[in-house]
Amino acid sequence: MVQPFLFAAGTSGASGLTSFILLLGPLILIWYLLIIRPQGHQRRKTQEMLANLKTGDRVSTNGGILGTVVGFGNNTVHLQIANQVKVEVLRSAITGVQKEESSAVKPAEAWGVGETQAKGRK
Repeated sequence: MVQPFLFAAGTSGASGLTSFILLLGPLILIWYLLIIRPQGHQRRKTQEMLANLKTGDRVSTNGGILGTVVGFGNNTVHLQIANQVKVEVLRSAITGVQKEESSAVKPAEAWGVGETQAKGRK
């Protein structure tokens, strides 16, 4: 018994390959434009930011630590996160350089603590 639907697609294998490429080509193009190209751009931007780090920059890490760059190691950066508190983090753990604020904020005000609370309870 011959199955009629087997012959409905055509007899040449080239037409099947052509239709496959016509379906797969746009999908690959969309994948490249939406996924691969933006990731490459972001990676280049991050590498440039890490290469331009200098002492005194205020940075954030992927762990949420904010600190000021005080030195460099082979593949590490030394951050000061508080007075007399320095940590060493991998250069790849730095996610961004913080913008400098124009006005100096006192530490108690930065945490939203009023003067009476900062000095202690009376």
